[in-house]
Amino acid sequence: MEAFLVSTGVVALAEIGDKTQLLAFLLAARWRRPLPILAGILAATLVNHALAGALGAWLTTWLAPDTLRWILGFGFLAMAVWILIPDKIDDTAPTAGRFGVFGTTLVVFFLAEMGDKTQIATVALAAQYQAFLAVVVGTTLGMMIANTPAVLVGGRLAQHMPVRLVHGIAACIFALLGLATLLRADRLLALW
Repeated sequence: MEAFLVSTGVVALAEIGDKTQLLAFLLAARWRRPLPILAGILAATLVNHALAGALGAWLTTWLAPDTLRWILGFGFLAMAVWILIPDKIDDTAPTAGRFGVFGTTLVVFFLAEMGDKTQIATVALAAQYQAFLAVVVGTTLGMMIANTPAVLVGGRLAQHMPVRLVHGIAACIFALLGLATLLRADRLLALW
């Protein structure tokens, strides 16, 4: 349950102001068809995060536990810094073309998520918690929590959101995860 809750919360916070959320705003403003846009985002995120979660799970079998702990610890700290760097996206939305709104959203969102903060976080969380399904479902839910209002409310919501504050909170969570991983907090807590 912890893997699910942490994955959901961290990704929901990390996604605020992220390039894929900006893309969701752009798609919603362009097409004003929330259901196929949300369905495309959900499908793209499930596939993308399942691949990222599988990579994270595979890393746990390939790397020694201490090596993985150091990589994850510093990786979480790097994510804390990366989240503080604002994303930008050009403001030309793709045309629906032959794939329609759903298909275009699926393809564009999947490609935009490749190498994105939330995809890298999914790899790290899957490796950290070794709970593939809980992490993938959690990170996907986190993406939908952040992107559903973006699609439904569009640009009006973006103007009132304290993006820097939300990014600061997400950065703190990633920093705490990094420090806890490096300091082996799980072993310290087990001693209590």
